[in-house]
Amino acid sequence: MRVEFELRCPISADLAFIRDLVRIHGRHGGLAGERLEDLGLAVNEAVTNVLDHGGSAGLVTATRDAIGVCVEILDTAGRLSPDHLDAAGVDPTASHGFGLWVIQQLCDSVALEQTGLSSRLRLRMLTPSDASRDRGRRRIDAMAGAFPWS
Repeated sequence: MRVEFELRCPISADLAFIRDLVRIHGRHGGLAGERLEDLGLAVNEAVTNVLDHGGSAGLVTATRDAIGVCVEILDTAGRLSPDHLDAAGVDPTASHGFGLWVIQQLCDSVALEQTGLSSRLRLRMLTPSDASRDRGRRRIDAMAGAFPWS
């Protein structure tokens, strides 16, 4: 018998604590290895965006279903829009500002819901692992050499 649970954690500056909670939930949901680390990194980037560019308040919620793990990052300020996701990219001359692009490379799907009051970024990782995620990881590793600090 498998016990279902949901993770709910308020957004705080303690990113290590949030990453640890998400990893525990992801492991329970069937993720392992790089897939589990990818989820932790994607959530870290999303929470950092809330802290740096959003309302600095919100909620991380993680659930599991028959096909994988879903993590939602709620920003109470609602500043993130679908346009931000569409425009996400990498400027090799910049030292930051590509978190949304990284999130989209690491996760199997990324969606955004926006209301007048909040925005909810939904990240999904499918289980078991599939080869398409390895391609995304290799793209990120290959681009690392293009950045001025590498």
